[in-house]
Amino acid sequence: MSGVMAGQNGAVDEEHARPEGVDDATVEALGKLSEALETIHRVRGHLYSAHQLVGGADLTLDRVVELLRGAGHDEVADRVEHELLGRNLLPGRWTFQIVEEFDDGYYATFQEIERYAREKLVGGRRHLYEAEIKQRRRTHGLPGHEATPESARPL
Repeated sequence: MSGVMAGQNGAVDEEHARPEGVDDATVEALGKLSEALETIHRVRGHLYSAHQLVGGADLTLDRVVELLRGAGHDEVADRVEHELLGRNLLPGRWTFQIVEEFDDGYYATFQEIERYAREKLVGGRRHLYEAEIKQRRRTHGLPGHEATPESARPL
């Protein structure tokens, strides 16, 4: 299917059309690279969720210490206050430092390499693999199976 243009079983529109001379393996590789990046986007979201959850738990410890002291459990309150409250999640790092390092390092590098690969191999076009799958799987001419939002609008 190399070099198939929009409307010829290749892609849904010109923006997602495979450039001339690009082979199936390249389109699939870029599709898998995009899929991997999407997974890393999800990882980033989970890291931010962890950041907020750990921060919330740490703030809850203030009330735990207050309640323990009020109930006369100073020794337990002391351990919570001194050993847990404000403790690093990883050596030298609170969660904000972890997400910053992730964002500036691995995440930024992954995004840059995915963009570089697309620009170098297919002129920066995104989701070619998915666009070709959509073109193959949709029922041409049936409402709800239009190629683009523009083709779905009534004339």
